Amino acid sequence: MFAILSLALSCKKGSSSSSFPPTDPCLFNGVDTCQQKATLQVNVTATHQTIHSFGASDAWSSKFVGNWADLSKKNQIADYLFSMDVDPSGNPKGIGLSLWRFNIGAGSSEQGDTSGIADEYRREECFQNPDGTYNWNKQQGQQWFMNAAKQRGVKYLLGFAASPPVTMTINARAYGTGTAQFNLSASRFQDYADFLVQVCKHFQGTSTPLDYISPVNEPQWNWGPSNNQEGTAASNTDIASLVKVLGPDLQTNGVNTHVVTGEAGQVTFLNAATSDNRGDQISQWFNPSSSNYIGNIPNVDNTISYHSYFTTCPDNTLVQDRQAVHTSAVNTSSSLQLWMTEFGVLGDICGSLNGYPRNTNIDYGLYVAKVIHNDLAVANTSSWQWWLGINPYNYSDGLVYINGPSGTTDPQLSKTDGLVSDSKQLWCMGNYSRFVRPGMIRVDAVLNNQTDPAYAAGDIMVSAYIDPVGKTLAIVIVNTRTTSSVISLGGLGASVNLTGSDFTAYVTSSTKNLKKSSMAANNIQLDPRSVTTLTANYH
Repeated sequence: MFAILSLALSCKKGSSSSSFPPTDPCLFNGVDTCQQKATLQVNVTATHQTIHSFGASDAWSSKFVGNWADLSKKNQIADYLFSMDVDPSGNPKGIGLSLWRFNIGAGSSEQGDTSGIADEYRREECFQNPDGTYNWNKQQGQQWFMNAAKQRGVKYLLGFAASPPVTMTINARAYGTGTAQFNLSASRFQDYADFLVQVCKHFQGTSTPLDYISPVNEPQWNWGPSNNQEGTAASNTDIASLVKVLGPDLQTNGVNTHVVTGEAGQVTFLNAATSDNRGDQISQWFNPSSSNYIGNIPNVDNTISYHSYFTTCPDNTLVQDRQAVHTSAVNTSSSLQLWMTEFGVLGDICGSLNGYPRNTNIDYGLYVAKVIHNDLAVANTSSWQWWLGINPYNYSDGLVYINGPSGTTDPQLSKTDGLVSDSKQLWCMGNYSRFVRPGMIRVDAVLNNQTDPAYAAGDIMVSAYIDPVGKTLAIVIVNTRTTSSVISLGGLGASVNLTGSDFTAYVTSSTKNLKKSSMAANNIQLDPRSVTTLTANYH
């Protein structure tokens, strides 16, 4: 989530097994596929993970935007993010997110300038007053978007906290000490758990119940005043101890919200040990022999999550880090689900892209699609969640952007009004989120018998998903080539066939945003540098 400036140079450097865009965009598995049709084999009986959701976060802008007087602008943003509606031509109006992340604030907003957080966007209100009472009228802007999400059919709501309330922290601030210390004394674990339970209990009695609660975010970073935002470090033992209090507390209070753990600063912290007890989290929390085991705690979900920052380039790093975490998860618990819960274009991406300044073109959309593909098809994640759903900054980590009323990037003026715009990051994510719905199952998809994901990462990436009840199929194809390509569907495996001979296609490119068309199964046309989603029924 966080530390845009302080972590901006952490991207790994090095040579890649394939480049972005690819050096030789036509050579595929030794065949010049620009000159002949490639064959796609999908096997709907070879199943992998069940998809849970696609989501994004309400931090840090919705506190202001949700209180804008102009309802039409707020609805436009909500439609971009949540809508499953289409225009008269059948083109989607939005990307149909199925999960929305609600940032549970620690109270830095009430502290004002004394909070030590200079950027007002990054301060958050706290539902709990200093005297221990609660004010549920806090965070009204965020609550507006939470309601807008539910009204548009978003299935899941997740509450996440970056810091305990400032009345509980060791330094009376919403940022940590700048060390590996958890900014909460052991004597206050129960207090923090009670606070989170009361938040969940309140929303359970509304039309926006929180399905999940995430109590610690990116604990591997030493959050201090220089980070200019809420956050705290924490060890695996700290988090396990908190969860062992929080889970039973939820159960005792009759709250249905499930605890989700992880939010690791990068994927490698899930399976690689660290000297400070903040790595190897899969084994630490879900291996029954570990003293930090939480797999048997009430209300704890059988998931663990990571953030995809700093491990996306070069392509062999993107693939190998995700292969390794998938292996660790499977070896620890065959039922453990991986979630990717935060991503945005952050820092320098191996000299090809950069978070600063703001870029919203197809290069950035394709990069997002590339990361989504590898998180889903290599790491086998079941949920994929974005960072800033609404962005006022001159930075590339947003889905929807707001400018000042005059059209210039001006976070200060955007607090009360502004102009709304979309991005290719939004629409390329929509090629997945709008069509790969909760409960769908990923199945095998192989193009031209090419099975090396590091090679595909620099060329054409394909993944496929089915709804086995409704007998619907969605295929997402990411074409990083600068030339158009043609694909033919070779079959669905095990005597399974399409119902009809055509796909409904939705294309995002430099000139299209989920543009609807029809494509014959034996003549699938891929635009240069595009993401194409194909949908059909099968029998």
